[in-house]
Amino acid sequence: MDKFKEIRPIVLGLAIRNNKLLVSEGFDKVKKQTFYRCLGGGIEFLEKSTDALKREFMEETQIDIIVKNFIGISENIFTYNGKNAHELVLYYSIDIPDEYYKDEYIVNDDHGQCKATWIDINEFKNKQKILYPEDVFKYL
Repeated sequence: MDKFKEIRPIVLGLAIRNNKLLVSEGFDKVKKQTFYRCLGGGIEFLEKSTDALKREFMEETQIDIIVKNFIGISENIFTYNGKNAHELVLYYSIDIPDEYYKDEYIVNDDHGQCKATWIDINEFKNKQKILYPEDVFKYL
């Protein structure tokens, strides 16, 4: 699937602890903008969204998450690094078991490595930091 030519189904996990959200950091080279996003990824054909979420966390962070509740869906049409993209995003609340809890994680994905960290939700709500997709605010 070419994620810049097709509608891509993805799943994101909202891990919240002490009013902090676990997010990975991204950078758009065209906009020259640092942004954050909850962790997750693409849903493969014939794969349940909950299974995809667990798989993505395990592949990218080595965390065996607990998927709790489905909390919503949104449509995300956006531009990243100058390319248009279109996603259907399923959101789940998740827990990070204590044995996997860290202040910061290294995320290994298709684009290389980035870091994931816990950021106070108010920093996003107060527009100090950018959180995508914007519809995620409905579920915080």
